[in-house]
Amino acid sequence: MPPVTDRDRTAHLLRRFGLGASQAEVDFYGEKGYANAVEHLLNFEAVDEGFDLDLQRLVTPQGNVPLRVLQAWWVLRLCVTQRPLQEKLTLFWHDHFATSAQKVDVVPPMLAQNELFRTYGLGRFPILLEHVSKDPAMLYWLDNQFNVKGKPNENFAREVMELFTLGIGHYTELDIQEAARAFTGWTFAAGGRRTTEKPRRRAEYKFRPEQHDDGRKSVMGQAGNWNGDDVLRLLADQPQTARHLVIKLWEWFVYPQPAPALVERLTAVYRDAGLDTRALLRAIMLSSEFVSERAMRAIYKNPIDFCVATYRQLGVGKLVMDRIRAQEEGQNLLPSLGPINILATSARSMGMDILYPPDVAGWDGGAAWISSATMVERLKWAERLFGARRAGQPALQFAALPLFDGATDAKGLVAALLDLFDANLPDAKQRQLVKAAMRALAGEPIGARNANAAALAVTQLLFGSPEFQFC
Repeated sequence: MPPVTDRDRTAHLLRRFGLGASQAEVDFYGEKGYANAVEHLLNFEAVDEGFDLDLQRLVTPQGNVPLRVLQAWWVLRLCVTQRPLQEKLTLFWHDHFATSAQKVDVVPPMLAQNELFRTYGLGRFPILLEHVSKDPAMLYWLDNQFNVKGKPNENFAREVMELFTLGIGHYTELDIQEAARAFTGWTFAAGGRRTTEKPRRRAEYKFRPEQHDDGRKSVMGQAGNWNGDDVLRLLADQPQTARHLVIKLWEWFVYPQPAPALVERLTAVYRDAGLDTRALLRAIMLSSEFVSERAMRAIYKNPIDFCVATYRQLGVGKLVMDRIRAQEEGQNLLPSLGPINILATSARSMGMDILYPPDVAGWDGGAAWISSATMVERLKWAERLFGARRAGQPALQFAALPLFDGATDAKGLVAALLDLFDANLPDAKQRQLVKAAMRALAGEPIGARNANAAALAVTQLLFGSPEFQFC
């Protein structure tokens, strides 16, 4: 492996903690070196996000916003944001605190939870945990509105330990039973009115003292008249919570199975910082392990990484936002979301339907992203970008010719696509791409008539290559 340059490190940083390493983004973030790129990515509050689309502008002619429109709104945000770490973390926490619109099939609470991850995701974990635990979508998702004195419901208490804080094997059934009692009376209400139905537009956390068990409880070996806030504090203070989060963040952003010594080192950093996630991510980004050979191109792209990165590299999100901004107030904006719906549908077919995680544990990730069915969909992504529209198969029909400005032959065309899509293939496979491009060009110069056919032929091979599945 050739020596890793500062530019290589910056590109690696953007693949993992951003939303793809387009040449423009690598140039922008890497201008003053890797350490500066880290700080620029982490301190995104100083950056204009570049996304100003109010969800209420996407109402249907019937006057509502469907959940699939909320999904498209988030996908568009992923495609255009100038704060890539903020959105990547929002996606991570959505997986960690997995809540599905399959059950919470109401837009306002799902939007509120999404914004919660965006607002608190880089701060102190205990604050995020408290907000999520009192979030109406989460309370409804895990049935805590039915958790009342004398009839405790253990769903939330179990998941807050097993998934959100400690991890499997670091608590007892008694801990769950006692914690469930502490969370009695935690529910949601709209306009002050209690409901066990779905949370609606104005739903907010509501504590019902008459339904709360205020008796003595023992959780994590500590006894007291604990309430839900006390239990969250007890859980956040456990060393195992920091360790569990370090492993999960590392495996999401870097590679599987970090060494125990590395985990303990980062856990110490996290605990010393009061579980400040910004401090932990900075330590990860600046670690030698993160920029090691083992880490480079070592994790499977999830479908959002796969699809959103290519849209950002092509500038599709910007084209959609420009079209939306050019329309007058009151115009129906939903047709403008066509390209975004193509991406959302493709990601769903690849196994990642955001806002609809498969269960409380989120997506399996890793090698589970790759199967014979999902690889077919990854190959089809080339058709979605450059192919012709067919019945039942919408396509972007992106005009490929401008991508090849300066290229005079098949080899130059391939080089342009490899550069554009941040692809690293061995020479033998690059030669296969050149042969595919030559066949598609059919001996003619690169022009409007054959550019898309050549782009399709090359990207079908590229998107199906084992190397392209990793970031």
